[in-house]
Amino acid sequence: MPHLVLGIDIGGSGIKGAPVDLETGALRADRWRIPTPQPATPEAVAQAVAELVQHFAWSGPVGCAFPAVVISGVTRSAANVDAAFIGLNTGQLLASATGCPLHLINDADAAGLAEARWGAGKGCSGRILLLTFGTGIGSALIDSGRLIANTELGHLQLGKHEIEPWASEQAREEQGLSWKRWAKRLNRYFALLDLLFSPDLYIFGGGVSKHFEHLEKYLKVATPVVAAQLHNDAGIAGAALSWQLFGS
Repeated sequence: MPHLVLGIDIGGSGIKGAPVDLETGALRADRWRIPTPQPATPEAVAQAVAELVQHFAWSGPVGCAFPAVVISGVTRSAANVDAAFIGLNTGQLLASATGCPLHLINDADAAGLAEARWGAGKGCSGRILLLTFGTGIGSALIDSGRLIANTELGHLQLGKHEIEPWASEQAREEQGLSWKRWAKRLNRYFALLDLLFSPDLYIFGGGVSKHFEHLEKYLKVATPVVAAQLHNDAGIAGAALSWQLFGS
């Protein structure tokens, strides 16, 4: 089993990666970032990923996080990348482009794995639900250490609202919501999630988690809610971990 795996996190604006120590989750080199090609076609993204792999002169295993539902390497959706990814065996495409053994995983699932192993969920043996708030809402459900993949809980319906465009960080910014007003929406969302999944711990992720102290006092949730700890490294570390768990 390799001690180091190259983790790559593909996003709508950037593709970043670094070698990851699978014992600690620490990055063993400075992160390298390449702007996501525009348009983000499969061929262009594959070329950018290959460039990142070449930057590290890497020839070993690669774990790659991608903004889509991923089933056996096939991307079944496409968020902030070209629609040509839908139905494509993206895992195979990227493995061919890089010349490396590669495992592909949903980006929120990758972050959830990392937070559960090394971050805010470390030591919690029950059911953990990570939510990432940004342009949309990503989710990762980990039950007793086992990932329940591709949950996509930002697309749940609450009354007349689809959750993602109503309660995401982007919605807060675009609608000028105060922390208190945003928390009121989030409290309804968490109540629905409590009803459906009965988690033992929520991890609040995404870039806005750095400002969690502004929001925390307004949250009225029966289940503990804590801020994510790994921030921008979570997707990279979790992608690498996914190779160890599922790809090797």
